[in-house]
Amino acid sequence: MESGLDYWSAKALLDWQVELGATEAICDAPVDRYALADRAPKAKEAQKAAPPVVVKPADVDPVQVAQQMARAATGLPSLREALGAFEYCELKKGARNLVFSDGQAGARVMIIGDAPGRDEDREGRPFVGRTGVLLDKMLAAIGLSRGPDVYLTNVLPWRPPQNSGPLTAEIAMMRPFLQRHVELAKPDVLVLMGNASCEAVLGRRGITRLRGKWEQAWGKPVMPMLHPDDLLRQPQQKRQAWADLLELKAKLSPLN
Repeated sequence: MESGLDYWSAKALLDWQVELGATEAICDAPVDRYALADRAPKAKEAQKAAPPVVVKPADVDPVQVAQQMARAATGLPSLREALGAFEYCELKKGARNLVFSDGQAGARVMIIGDAPGRDEDREGRPFVGRTGVLLDKMLAAIGLSRGPDVYLTNVLPWRPPQNSGPLTAEIAMMRPFLQRHVELAKPDVLVLMGNASCEAVLGRRGITRLRGKWEQAWGKPVMPMLHPDDLLRQPQQKRQAWADLLELKAKLSPLN
């Protein structure tokens, strides 16, 4: 095929390509790429492996796992170990400590709060700091104290971020552990302080409506009360809290 270039022009182009680093020809004859079919090479298609099939395991029900682990606990130490081994609550990853309990198991009164705050997370005990000081004063006003008379725990054993309220899913996961906790601690009376504890034990929220009225759950008399944190934010509610404490004192009197 004749070219439109003369000898010296063609030679100059070849010299320029050599200067650029071209040292050998790939093909003996030119190939018109525009005339080729617009398709991918079959060889590359054959080399493509089919994507791996990912078999997803069956979804795990955290509540069912919690039920199994809680039932297997034969005492409070083994229940604490079971909580520490439970890996389905994300709160565990951001908490410093597992907040299990304070006081003496077997006490007549078991108080259940909502969730640990900053002070509880730091110390690993429920109801400490300003909240604990106020609670101790409330109990002392009716002749009780944590330890021999009162045993304390929370619905959640780990602190939520920014002290946010427990979520319904978190409460559901912890309910089996909490119920087993009550069974093993064997109190005479349960006191529920806050909305989350009422939801966990009674299946209802609305502490301002529930407070001051005796309920029955898990085979125990149950008294919903305002949380000390609520009283610190709204001191005017201390009158209602005092009335509830007197109800608790009256309930315990026949048990003495």
